[in-house]
Amino acid sequence: MDLNILKQLISSKVNEAGYELVSLSFASETLSIVVDREKDIDMEAIVSLTNVLNAYLDELNPFEKAYTLDVSSLGAEKPLNIEKLNAYQGRFVHVHLVNPIKGENIYEGDLTSVNDSSIVLTYKNKTRSIAVEISKSNISKIRLAIKF
Repeated sequence: MDLNILKQLISSKVNEAGYELVSLSFASETLSIVVDREKDIDMEAIVSLTNVLNAYLDELNPFEKAYTLDVSSLGAEKPLNIEKLNAYQGRFVHVHLVNPIKGENIYEGDLTSVNDSSIVLTYKNKTRSIAVEISKSNISKIRLAIKF
């Protein structure tokens, strides 16, 4: 089966299950599928989606030879889309800036608020909580981060 056709079919099935297909590739007899959704994806969710996709792929029988199915997510520190930041308010994020603010190019903290043009990030400096407003146009990269 053509990989583009398979990608469309798998994308539809993944969407039905409440996920977004990030990528699909076939190399070294492994079909690798990476998915995402706003809600956290744990191992139980990956196993459940793998079972759904396994059954669907058995019906489609897309390859003449045996292959391994590898389903994964973008991970705990997944990159975020600036246009979809509202869904991540209250989450701990890592922000890399285009232009420094207060001499800093990187901030990690809680995403306190989001509006059309900027975000407010609250971070810790020793024992104090400090809020910094960051223009969306000044964000080079933003991702979820793990709080230690």
